[in-house]
Amino acid sequence: MIRTRFAAALATVAVTALGFAASPASAAPGDLLTMCSSTLTPDGWVDVQWWNSGGCGSGFNPNTKQIKDLRGYPVGTQVNACASTWPPAGWTIQSSYYSSGCRYSSVPSFNPNTWTLRRTS
Repeated sequence: MIRTRFAAALATVAVTALGFAASPASAAPGDLLTMCSSTLTPDGWVDVQWWNSGGCGSGFNPNTKQIKDLRGYPVGTQVNACASTWPPAGWTIQSSYYSSGCRYSSVPSFNPNTWTLRRTS
């Protein structure tokens, strides 16, 4: 039991360190990071994919996300992003649709959960 708790704590620390190893402050436009869902998506970034990972805990809800840096893109650029975070300032929603990669809830639904965003300013 103690060994299991230690392994779980070590896995949590490793994933947390991985999430902070590539600091969003040093990222370039389009860079991707993977982090646990318990970590807030930084300003200027959007969620682009969700899944379950043992490194971020257990349960039925997706607990891991990939995020993308949208800072620095030129006006007119279009990207797809999960609807789990609001678009950053200067980006507008052009359309919405369903994507299995953006299921951030364990409750199955085919409602639109993904946006096509366009840089407008």
